[in-house]
Amino acid sequence: MELVVHKSGDEVAAAAATLVAESIAATEGRFSLGLAGGTTPENTYQRLRELDVEWSQVDAWLGDERWVSPDSNRSNGHAAWTTLFGATTAAMHRPEWGQGIEPDDSAAGYGRLLRRIHAEKPGPDLVLLGLGADGHTASLFPGSKALGESHHWYVANEIPETHEMRLTATYPFFATAALIVFLVVGRAKAPALRDSLQQATPAGKVESALGHVLWCVDEEAASLVD
Repeated sequence: MELVVHKSGDEVAAAAATLVAESIAATEGRFSLGLAGGTTPENTYQRLRELDVEWSQVDAWLGDERWVSPDSNRSNGHAAWTTLFGATTAAMHRPEWGQGIEPDDSAAGYGRLLRRIHAEKPGPDLVLLGLGADGHTASLFPGSKALGESHHWYVANEIPETHEMRLTATYPFFATAALIVFLVVGRAKAPALRDSLQQATPAGKVESALGHVLWCVDEEAASLVD
């Protein structure tokens, strides 16, 4: 685990965008890129639009998704598509959604898709993740059932506090990644970051068995870190 503190959120976004672009450039063949939702990753996606990236070799997929219409403003996939991927040649993969499709079935189908994408490699090349003020990442929320998943790569997960249904990647899948990059910005995230670095939150329990976990944060988020 590595912690890198930048002066501002803009610097976090710029550094993350550069890391993504350089990682893609350094990889032969297909590149698997996991996408996070939220404002901080969107800033990174906007920075990536300014860089010269070989998008045609990229398979982009969602670390989690709300169980909403694909064109909803609450959809992580919709945000990523409109912010960046609609203007690229990357293959962006989204969970199936529609009448008669249940969350469990959609998650299972997406899990099978992810296994096909990674059939010839151990796991993702790079995964971007965010951090909620409650310590969640992707849709691995405190007290939720998905925290105990030990086999499936992608599952439906009900959020205990709101009873909202979401789809999320799981610890076993994240553990196969070569590089996991957490993007954390703002003083409101400071307690969650402190606790996560002590492995006391769902985000803090994300590990890469085969690679590296990098926390890319700004000074406000790091204000409580010793």
